[in-house]
Amino acid sequence: MARPVLGILTLYLNDQKLLEERPIYQRMIVAGKRLGMDVMVFTPADVDYEGNRINAMYYDPSSKAWSRRWSSFPHLIFDRCRIQNSPRFEQLKKFRSRYGHLGFLNRPLRNKWTIYKTLQSQPRFQNKQPQTVLYASHRDLADMLKKHPLVFLKPINGTGGRGILRIERLAGGMYSIQGRDQSRKIIRPQKVGAGGLQSRLSSWSLGGGRYIVQQGIQLKLPSGRVHDYRMLVQKNGRGEWEPTGCAGRIGAAGSITSNLHGGGKAAKMEELLDSWIDEGLQASEVRLEAEQFSIEVAEYLERQYGRLCELALDLAIDRQGGIWLLEVNPKPAREVFKQSGDIDTYDRAIVKPLEYALYLYNRRAQRKSGGRTTGSRTQGQPSRRLRQGRQARRRRPDEGKPSGRPAERPYGTRRKRQGGQPLCPEEAFGKRRIRQNDAAARPGSGRVPEAQTHPARQASGRRPAGGPVRPTDSGA
Repeated sequence: MARPVLGILTLYLNDQKLLEERPIYQRMIVAGKRLGMDVMVFTPADVDYEGNRINAMYYDPSSKAWSRRWSSFPHLIFDRCRIQNSPRFEQLKKFRSRYGHLGFLNRPLRNKWTIYKTLQSQPRFQNKQPQTVLYASHRDLADMLKKHPLVFLKPINGTGGRGILRIERLAGGMYSIQGRDQSRKIIRPQKVGAGGLQSRLSSWSLGGGRYIVQQGIQLKLPSGRVHDYRMLVQKNGRGEWEPTGCAGRIGAAGSITSNLHGGGKAAKMEELLDSWIDEGLQASEVRLEAEQFSIEVAEYLERQYGRLCELALDLAIDRQGGIWLLEVNPKPAREVFKQSGDIDTYDRAIVKPLEYALYLYNRRAQRKSGGRTTGSRTQGQPSRRLRQGRQARRRRPDEGKPSGRPAERPYGTRRKRQGGQPLCPEEAFGKRRIRQNDAAARPGSGRVPEAQTHPARQASGRRPAGGPVRPTDSGA
């Protein structure tokens, strides 16, 4: 069997070809070698579209040096590209459109507003999300402030706490407004009246489907700093979702967000949570509920948007132990675990995508080597595993419900395959998706077959989502 090759797809941060996560990629390359896998790093700018080859970056652990060499396409691609307002992101769109039929560990998700609507369509998630509306005019903000004393204005495609505003209703018709601008610079609190609020926001270009208005959850610690929790869920080496770890984040003084890039600091979840929730509540029980909820969200989003490898959920937990989903991050960083002192979780977070890639590679290799046989099964008859997958799809709780009300499962319960083992999403739903990746380029072949898929998939690199999508909707 050929040595598997994983390509990490990323974006340069500037024209000097700076890579944001180079130390993480080095660790992944070293870990890949221990697992028997070669790992290379590339960006859309490194692709020769005429020759279907990549001028990829390789790291040598012995010399601790990076080098480049022309390579054919990898067996699998791990997409680590985050949204940028640059020509480099346009190059990424071209790459996804041209090579969307290749084997990806993860497909792009949609923006905050689309994900909110997707989850809100399911009753089991509705009471776990703060009320959110798309900002079309100042009236949307005014209506939300009548319902809630605290709201946030967030860009639908923003990352790292950029461009977020916190608006709190005060007595006497006054409002407090503070936040961070697009460069993460802190905007100090200002008190304004209703007219002053609208005037103050007029320069922010909030309309045009760029911003959402989200109900605020009170998260200030006794120190006056805000906090939340970063829950990381990933696929393991069996293709199953499981929680990798969770850490607390405490914002910088005067900050409305807890982001580490904005000056926040990390803390161990149990210590922070135990000091926050009401007496009589057990931090371990709240954490277990948060983990089960996060797995449910990951499984559902994967069914809607195609294969996923990992997700980070930003969670707010109120003093009564109530869990609120603030945001879903499809390209999570791992540094929060390192900064909180949880090195074991940090290391697992790096290795798990590699183990999942090996699972996909080995499964594809076994399927190809098996081919059509004439043993105990008649040629052309579906295999037992394929029949189980079809049965699992018929058992999907969200299908075939004319009332639109899907069957409920308590958090923490999983569908079972025969024999009592969890039925992972790859087995239940992956057959029809992975089959379309069989045309992936083989290393050394020097060419990449064109996609023979649904037109919408050729354009976007994923299967069509269930429902209309706004033209401004972009995935990360």
